[in-house]
Amino acid sequence: MASIKRSSTSNAPPSEGDLKPNNPLQSDFNDEEESSSIDSDERYLKRALGYKQSLHRQWGFFESFAASFAALYSVGGIRTTFTIGVGAGGPAAYWSSYLITCVFVFITAAVLAEICSALPAAGSIYFWAAESGGRRYGRLFGFIVAWWSTTAWTTFVASNCQAAANFLLSEITVFGLDFPTDPSDIKFRALQWIVSEGFLCLAIGMNYFDPKTYRTIFRVATGIILLDFFMNIIWLPIAVSKSYGFQDAKYVFTQTYNETGAPPVWNWMLSFYVTAGILVGFEASGHISEETKNASVVAARAIFTSAVASAVIGFPLVILFLFCLPDLNTLYSFGAPQPFVEIYAMTMGRGGHVVMNVVCIVGLIFNTTVAGVASSRLIWAVARDGVLPFSGWISKVSDKKEPRNAIIVMHVVAALLLCTILASPVAFTSLVSAAGVPTITAYALIAFGRFFLTPRQFQNSPWSLGRWSRPLTFIALVWNLYLAAVLFSPLYFPVTGQTFNYSPVIFGAITILGIITYLATPEDKWLPAARLGRVHQLEEEHNP
Repeated sequence: MASIKRSSTSNAPPSEGDLKPNNPLQSDFNDEEESSSIDSDERYLKRALGYKQSLHRQWGFFESFAASFAALYSVGGIRTTFTIGVGAGGPAAYWSSYLITCVFVFITAAVLAEICSALPAAGSIYFWAAESGGRRYGRLFGFIVAWWSTTAWTTFVASNCQAAANFLLSEITVFGLDFPTDPSDIKFRALQWIVSEGFLCLAIGMNYFDPKTYRTIFRVATGIILLDFFMNIIWLPIAVSKSYGFQDAKYVFTQTYNETGAPPVWNWMLSFYVTAGILVGFEASGHISEETKNASVVAARAIFTSAVASAVIGFPLVILFLFCLPDLNTLYSFGAPQPFVEIYAMTMGRGGHVVMNVVCIVGLIFNTTVAGVASSRLIWAVARDGVLPFSGWISKVSDKKEPRNAIIVMHVVAALLLCTILASPVAFTSLVSAAGVPTITAYALIAFGRFFLTPRQFQNSPWSLGRWSRPLTFIALVWNLYLAAVLFSPLYFPVTGQTFNYSPVIFGAITILGIITYLATPEDKWLPAARLGRVHQLEEEHNP
């Protein structure tokens, strides 16, 4: 029974009452019906984590890797937020902050990969938070991170659709059409909303395909990212050399800039506002771990390698864009919703830039589709444990072993979030600014719990950091706390109603929802902490 050898949560043996399943998706630990009829993944899920195998399990390393790699889409993230990044500190701050971010993202991804190896369950980040809090704080951590993470991923899905809409609507400026592109104009916002909702239906619509079709979606999404990367690496510099020419090395590596109005030191620190947002969400492989074969190894490897791959292909693009883009005054004078479309038009011409823009839009659509796969599994897993309203309905699985109702919930909520575009240019932007904060703070909370509350767990994880686990966990804690402080900061100074960063307010409201549901939900209606402790009991039984 080597497959049972994993991690632990508590030294106290769980009682039979604690282990009794309270919904059809949880297993009875005393049920010994399974033997050679189930594989090691299902056996561990049932015997150690306390869940029945409810979703299909047919994906391998590539699908697991693609879930995080395509959801991250660092190429698109750099392009979408580039003008904000160079405005805080200038080119010198952008590339150096990106390098620093890469190092600490690798550390955070390694820490989460080790936890995933011990607890390869759908919902990952929520489940890991519950474990990291131990028997005393596990339920509280679980409820709070459940709300943080589901909100973050659903908001990310909505913001991606708006980003894709901005690329398309930027053609209004390029082709000189008689239609406003100012976000303060309700006519533009109405069109932006309609296009965003259309992209949402297209992207999430692919989530209803059968599991085998997802293999193709994962491959197409990964292929588009690589195509996007190589088109920029090869085509853009050729086009720039034939148009306005390159920036010099002194500009790229030493030029500073202060578009934010913040004090000089904090202006530089605000460059992490963008670099952190580009490389976040690599835990997506964990969200689909119950659909991954040999998940304790494969999902963990996928988390780490996808984070590394996304960061590595992103850095040359950051340097390339700094050399290829016009000076900052010109960059900030563009009137298109997405400045890169105008840059492509200036360098590649009206015809050539359309091809580039189509790749950008299709990339974002598939990015949203893959993010939807991860998001829906997270929502389903949280509902399985009774955390969300209407959890019984949300956690139902279709005949094809897919969380269809969770997909519907994600789609409806994302569509409602997009409706805030109509209210004002600040409303939706505020929601988007809060998308990365809950995930970053969840990373920090998990690291806090792992370092201070459950420091001796996962010693037998198949994908283990060994003696480096604890120091790297502490580094991940400090780093993600720092990022949270940056993400809570206003991005422009002086602070007014238009420039105020509402993410702390939104984050606070989400946290309160988590605490309310924690207090209102009886413990016996949630995954009892003792079920997590079952892992330790099994280790003692099979490794006396």
